[in-house]
Amino acid sequence: MHGAFHGEYKVPGGKLVVVDLDTEDGVLRNVRVAGDFFLEPDEAILAIDRALEGAPADTDATGLAARIDAALPPGTQMFGLTAEGVGVAVRRALAHATDWTDYDWQLIHEPPRPPALHMALDEVLTAEVAAGRRPPTLRVWEWGAPAVVIGSFQSLRNEVDPVAAERHGIQVVRRISGGGAMFIEPGDTITYSLSVPDALVQGLSFADSYAYLDDWVLGALADMGIKAWYQPLNDIATEAGKIAGAAQKRMVGGGGAILHHVTMAYDIDADRMTEVLRIGREKLSDKGTKSAKKRVDPLRRQTGLPREAVIERMIASFRGRYGLSEGALTEDELTRAKELAETKFGTAEWTARVP
Repeated sequence: MHGAFHGEYKVPGGKLVVVDLDTEDGVLRNVRVAGDFFLEPDEAILAIDRALEGAPADTDATGLAARIDAALPPGTQMFGLTAEGVGVAVRRALAHATDWTDYDWQLIHEPPRPPALHMALDEVLTAEVAAGRRPPTLRVWEWGAPAVVIGSFQSLRNEVDPVAAERHGIQVVRRISGGGAMFIEPGDTITYSLSVPDALVQGLSFADSYAYLDDWVLGALADMGIKAWYQPLNDIATEAGKIAGAAQKRMVGGGGAILHHVTMAYDIDADRMTEVLRIGREKLSDKGTKSAKKRVDPLRRQTGLPREAVIERMIASFRGRYGLSEGALTEDELTRAKELAETKFGTAEWTARVP
């Protein structure tokens, strides 16, 4: 094959990398790397171009990064740039990946909904994006009741103490994405979903897509004075502790779409959480702490802002980066979601599908 390719990738916590290249007889040709990063010495940029020239077009990002690392002049300093980031930009170019600003983003931020309906809305809206009937959407949730949301593959009995959940009036629901359990109290939680076309994350590994889709949140938190970072695979953390967890679901059909949703701790009743969730010692041991209460450091303490103000600033940050118009659920979307909440997400069969 032969053709001109253009790819862009913002290194998480770093700068934008732009790659233009051709392919000829299955190898990379005329490679030019650019961006707003910092690089010393000057000739290192030419070394990067030369390292990529002639590389097989099917080389993955890690292999491309190895070629770059081997070719860099001694003492090279990169700021806001990584060899892996360049490799990802090349893969995105070859995959004809799109960029955030290629889309007209829509915001859905509506009154509180029951937990099972939120689960259904995620599935319905992401399917609509996959089918091309809905633009890429940022949906900010308002919770109508306290809940525990367990991951698609978690064991219900292993994660939740049913007696404690009933005592505190907490509903248990199961989402369609993997990952761990989330303890939800409406005034203490900030949750949002991104329903995005598959093309936005083309060329990214599963792990890289988490960092890529979370990057705007790190910027929003920085604007509020919080230095946060993406912590593989799916956490957003600060020096004070974890503040958010993300999960994803890949949807097939149509052009394909990704559901990426994040739950953030604005505040937390740690005693109640540890009563309701069965948080095992082994899970805590790999987090470097003996107490579940110390794993989460809420945004209320770190920002000093009301929950509504944190949400407003997050939305404003997204709008400033990518554009964002006010939207709403269609009657058809809401009807389908209500049916799905009743027939799937609100049923014991689904919630206990992994007993």
